[in-house]
Amino acid sequence: MTDHETPSRVTDLLAALDAFIDEDIRPLEEADDNLRFFDHRREFARTDLERDGAPSQDWLDLLAEACRRADAAGFYRYGIPSELGGRDGTNLDMAIIREHLAARGLGLHNDLQNEHSIVGNLVFVELLHRFGTPEQREQLVEPSIRGEAGLAFALTEPDHGSDATWMTTRAVRAGSDWLISGAKRFNTLGPSTTHDVVFARTSGDDGDATGITAFIVPMDAPGLDVPMRWWTFNMPSDHVELRLDDVRVPSSSILGAEGEGLAVAQTFVHENRIRQAASGVGAAQYCIDRSVAYAKERTVFGRSLARNQAIQWPLVELHTEAAMVRTLVRSVSAQMDALKEADEPLVQIGHLVSMCNYRGNRLVCDAADRAIQVHGGLGYTRHLPFEHIYRHHRRYRITEGSDEIQMRRVAGHLFGYL
Repeated sequence: MTDHETPSRVTDLLAALDAFIDEDIRPLEEADDNLRFFDHRREFARTDLERDGAPSQDWLDLLAEACRRADAAGFYRYGIPSELGGRDGTNLDMAIIREHLAARGLGLHNDLQNEHSIVGNLVFVELLHRFGTPEQREQLVEPSIRGEAGLAFALTEPDHGSDATWMTTRAVRAGSDWLISGAKRFNTLGPSTTHDVVFARTSGDDGDATGITAFIVPMDAPGLDVPMRWWTFNMPSDHVELRLDDVRVPSSSILGAEGEGLAVAQTFVHENRIRQAASGVGAAQYCIDRSVAYAKERTVFGRSLARNQAIQWPLVELHTEAAMVRTLVRSVSAQMDALKEADEPLVQIGHLVSMCNYRGNRLVCDAADRAIQVHGGLGYTRHLPFEHIYRHHRRYRITEGSDEIQMRRVAGHLFGYL
């Protein structure tokens, strides 16, 4: 087996997942008018307008039930260590799985708007397992898996996004405790978020990679406030503004080592970026396949739409790029697994992860846009899924490192600046 082929264990798992979706998840999706969350009503059904655009409770309850069934069936924890009830799924495994589920299209099995999937993307659980203290793991790991607790990621600020090392949020010692003050923007708070991983400078100068510390802060801590929720291109929104005014936390709340918070952040984004790229490939292939099928069925000027080179060639280009990005994603995922096995830092192949991320995210946006064009007026409606796919994936060309930041990282490696 080469590093980008599908391992037999994953081939078997994909077949089992498809059967589980057909036998258990699809009937749940179609019951009690739950289709309103996936058809042309989807954005309105999912969004609670009375709660400033937050996810509606019915939508959250449906997602929770799907996760509960997936956990009971042994799929939900696949990607986490066996000592946590998982199956030690590798980055390569997860890349293939996420691509496969995204390629099935919209559905309760996998909704990328909020990272919901019947195979959980439990990156915070992995962070706690790797960097957390025994007390932190005891408090948060299992409750996070069950949806009874959850962590968020507070890095971006009103005046600092990609330039995170220039953050203005500060934490200063107060006896054995710390006082955190500052502001965060686009802090992704899910419905079960009970704690926020807040990154704050504790030493050093602006621009230093060291001296930033990650703190696990309870959401009900005095001095922590959520003044607003951002309405986004794709609703409902879980992106909020966060204010911290002398929020007191004990030293035991530090995740990882003091001053080494960027190591925690980099581990998070590397794991997430490669999986987002894989999902992008899957969703792009879905758009391509649906467009090819429609072009074969559609008759214009007395013949099949598919006979027109203006239809063929753009889809050929996208299909070819999907094959290339797929190969890159799986190769880099395998390299990540090798480094993880050797207990070596992933940062040394960060430029490769960046290649996967920006190309995968751009690919799916291009494929969704082309699908809209091929389907004509119907493609522009909410009765087909392409506008939803575009609006969702468009954010990944900004979040967790914009296209420009990803390319800058590749350039730094290519030209020797890093």
